[in-house]
Amino acid sequence: MTRPLRLGVVGLGAISAYYLAAAERLPEWKLTAVCDARAQTLERFPGPAARFRDHRTLLAEARPDALVVAVPNDVHLPVCQDALSAGVPVCVEKPLALTAAEGRLLVELARRHEVPLMTAFHRRYNTAVRDLVRRTADREIRSVHVRYLERIEEHLGGEDWYLDPARCGGGCVADNGPNALDLVRLLLGDLTLIDCEIQRDGLGMDRRAVLRLRGATGATAWVELDWSYPGERKDIEVELADGEVLGADMLAGHTAFKASLWHEYEAILREFADLAGGRTPAGPGAHGGLQALELVEAAYLRALPTTGATSTGAASADATVAEADR
Repeated sequence: MTRPLRLGVVGLGAISAYYLAAAERLPEWKLTAVCDARAQTLERFPGPAARFRDHRTLLAEARPDALVVAVPNDVHLPVCQDALSAGVPVCVEKPLALTAAEGRLLVELARRHEVPLMTAFHRRYNTAVRDLVRRTADREIRSVHVRYLERIEEHLGGEDWYLDPARCGGGCVADNGPNALDLVRLLLGDLTLIDCEIQRDGLGMDRRAVLRLRGATGATAWVELDWSYPGERKDIEVELADGEVLGADMLAGHTAFKASLWHEYEAILREFADLAGGRTPAGPGAHGGLQALELVEAAYLRALPTTGATSTGAASADATVAEADR
């Protein structure tokens, strides 16, 4: 039996609890080091893992076999860059980076160094989603409808950066959009954005959106996003060519708040162990991390502002396009 892989975790915010619990349960991993810029957060961290304030020091001194990156979106680029350049496989929280241009840099860096780069789209590992994928295998899909609705203020977990468009990349389209778009991609393959409607608040933050898409086979899809929904609803509806309608409720059977995430993140780390351990081929940009970013930017560019306000996500998309033209 091979030894467990040494795991480093950068970022000890709300989402890290799911990674840490999964790493403790899985024999493939041994948590070796954690990192957070906040001294008080590190002081409260239990267990024997080495603690670091800087991810570069963690990479140099702890020498992990693989790294989980769970920092705010605006810091994904430097942390992933340093890890990939050091030859360390990376599992990064969605979105892959803040902009598509940054995402392309990371995908190219992973390719150049032949290092696995995995974007953690946790909803594709949901048991109801996996069952839906099995039931629709080898059947022609006519349309897909994904609803990803929540009140964002109830899901912050003390991480206020989600409400800062400059750090998040935008609002609901930048944050929930990648997970929802990945679910459509899981069922339909590569996607093209057809249309998008975005509703922003008085500060220019996108709080609601509807994205319409087309898959490679011509099947259509629409994604509903809402950051102001009273409660939580996350589900998929698939209409097959023969008229049958199948569905998946990602929250069904998980009565506690965010309870569905425990099994999803365990599946993420199990797959990441196969990638980092060389048991499955490395796939830079695995699971469409870059395509999700490109679709998010396309949505911001296409949507007409309803109040004359422009979100930071849209401004970032404009800057990305301008940079790509140079």
